[in-house]
Order: sequence, then C-alpha cells, then structure tokens
Amino acid sequence: MQATQPATAIILGGSGGMGLAIAEHLMAQGISTCIVGRSETKLTRISADHQNNGLLSTIQADLYDTRDVNNLISHITDQAQGIKYFVNAAGYFNPKAFLDHTPEDYHLYMQLNQASFFISQAVARNMTQHSGGSIVHIGSMWAKQAVKATPSSAYSMAKAGLHSLTQHMAMELADHNIRVNAVSPAVVSTPIYEAFIPQQDIPEALAGFNSFHPIGRIGQPRDVAATVVFLLSENSSWVTGAVWDVDGGVMAGRN
Repeated sequence: MQATQPATAIILGGSGGMGLAIAEHLMAQGISTCIVGRSETKLTRISADHQNNGLLSTIQADLYDTRDVNNLISHITDQAQGIKYFVNAAGYFNPKAFLDHTPEDYHLYMQLNQASFFISQAVARNMTQHSGGSIVHIGSMWAKQAVKATPSSAYSMAKAGLHSLTQHMAMELADHNIRVNAVSPAVVSTPIYEAFIPQQDIPEALAGFNSFHPIGRIGQPRDVAATVVFLLSENSSWVTGAVWDVDGGVMAGRN
C-alpha cells in the first residue's frame, strides 16, 4: 500500500475505464486524488503518466483479499484530512446463464459488494467529521433491465443492491451534509469485459452493441466520467439519492 499524500478524492477501482477517467477529470480541476486499484502494474503506469502534477497518489488493494480491504479501511480511518469526494467504481462482469451459476460465481459479486459497503462506510465516517462530502456509486443498466444476450442475474442482483444502498446512504447521511448518488451505465468501453472476452476482440464485440443504444453508439469512459464529476460537484447540490441513467437512451427504449 502506498499513498504519498492525503487525498481529497478517492476513486475505488480507479486504475482503468470509468474510474481512471473520473480521476483524470478531478485532477484536471486541481483536486488531489487517490486511485485504489488491484493491479500494481497499472498503478505504476498511471503514476508515471501523472507524476508531474503533484495530485495523484495510489493504493494497491485486492477487494477479494480481506487483509487488503481492512488495510484500506484503516488507511481511510487514519487520514486526518477530510475526504470530500468518493467514487465506488469497482466492478466485475462475467455473463453466465442463471441455471449455470455456481456459489463461487455468486460470491464473486457479493464479496465485491461487501468490500465496497464497508469502504464506503469508512469514507462516510471521515466525511461526517469534516463537514460532509459527495459520494457516487457506479451502478448498472443491467440492475434495471434484463438483457437476454448477456445473462447476468448475480451481477444484476449485486448492482441493484448498490442502487438501493445509494438511496439508504443518501437518506441517513443527509444530516451530515453528505450527498450520495449513483449512475447506471449501459455498454461502455472499459477493461471490465476482459473477464470473458480476449482483449484484442473487445472492440469488435462491443461494436455489435452500438445499435442497441438509441443514440447509436456504445459509451466511452469520458461519457460517464463527466456525469459523475457533475454529481460530485456543488453544481448538483440539490441532488441526492438519485440513480441516473447514463446509457445512450437504453432505458428510454432499446433499438
């Protein structure tokens, strides 16, 4: 674990895709940001890319490792500086038919939810001691709508739980000046698909979903990042407990 400075923003699952895009948006605004990621190699590369801005710190943590999760929670608890922004962008996605799911498949999603639940709790405790803050969870369109081409019952169950957690946190933490929202993306070009698609085949595979979205294309990390940064900011100061569809129009009606 390495964090060179107290962070104003923490991005859980920030070493790629939407999480990294959000971190880069925040750093572009001069916000000190800590990226938490599983891959030491990715974190090293990101640190090298941003070594001159003086705003980035990183923490390597495997959210399936109880010791790593506890160490991360301790780090957050021990941080004397207030955390103003927190994004839970950690994710895992591997479609499988409901009848084929094993307990191991199921627990991959639920373990991730458990880790992010208690990490979010540690962040919220910090925020209650430092005049509040803003939290955004990355949910999913699959939590709202089943898609036969990508059977995802356990994943969708986990993300639906995250949507519900967003509302409960918003209600309970409002008195502490903490806003909690979520976004619900459809298909976005991120490394999450590497769990079941060879890396070199991902662009072609995802291109097949362009027409699935009324807007006519899949999302890019920057599409979601811009909305998340808005929800984190004071520009959305009267928004809490919301789960925003950032999905190219899919929930309005699929092609």
